[in-house]
Amino acid sequence: MNIAVLLGGPSAERAVSLVSGTACAAALRRLGHNVTEIDLGPDAPQRLADAKPDIVFNALHGTPGEDGSVQGLCALMGLPITHSGVAASAIAIDKQLTKQLLTPLGIPMPGGRVIDSESLYAGDPLLRPYVLKPVNEGSSVGVAIMTEGHSAGNPIARDAPGPWQAFAHLLAEPFIPGRELTVAVLGDEALGVTELKPMQGFYDYDAKYTDGLTAHILPADIPAEVTAAALDIALRAHHALGCAGVSRSDFRWNDTQGVDGLFLLEVNTQPGMTPLSLVPEQAAWRGIDFDQLVASLLEHAR
Repeated sequence: MNIAVLLGGPSAERAVSLVSGTACAAALRRLGHNVTEIDLGPDAPQRLADAKPDIVFNALHGTPGEDGSVQGLCALMGLPITHSGVAASAIAIDKQLTKQLLTPLGIPMPGGRVIDSESLYAGDPLLRPYVLKPVNEGSSVGVAIMTEGHSAGNPIARDAPGPWQAFAHLLAEPFIPGRELTVAVLGDEALGVTELKPMQGFYDYDAKYTDGLTAHILPADIPAEVTAAALDIALRAHHALGCAGVSRSDFRWNDTQGVDGLFLLEVNTQPGMTPLSLVPEQAAWRGIDFDQLVASLLEHAR
């Protein structure tokens, strides 16, 4: 088939997308397909029209590749695209919308609310410790954990560096102590549970994409009932959001509270496909190599 791989683009996750897209394009060529790589820019519609792809392989991360925009473009052009469609993408990238959809279904997620960043200079929206994060970014871009002794001050100083300077609105959530877990869903199956152990600090952008900064424990050394709950929640969230192809659900688990301490943080509809990424790692653990994983995403798009 003729496959157009969308990669790069203008988002904060551009560098990661370039690595994901290059790896996926190489796999597609090994599978025998004709591949055109398109770095997402204003000329993308014309380049897609010129390429005449049978399927568009979406290797973008962040907006506009993960928020429904590119999905809508391909729908208008009549081009099948891998991963989730317009609605699932638009909802899942918005952490507050995701909560509003999933929590009424009994899926446990942290409380919290969207705030104006300007309000942080007058006082904290929640008791410390709490987490501040952009409403619609991935890869832990712009995440800050506000502790009692945080260097930004209490209340936050107007000139202190942090996400409040880059984003007009932020999601404030209670900080959940404990451990970081993640589950990939491929098609109709949750693949496994990985525990992520950063060597220092928390699982931020650098910890995710710098080799040696985070240990991946697969399968996670956690009680069987917590494993079962994480797999079930990830699969339920995948279906409730209307995800397609593959997704990855991220959790915090307070290991002093058993299953009751497990909280879904977010669902990623465009999970990374880099050498350090979690979805290829879980797939390999289940006996699915990288090329087979890419081929599976093509089949779902068809």
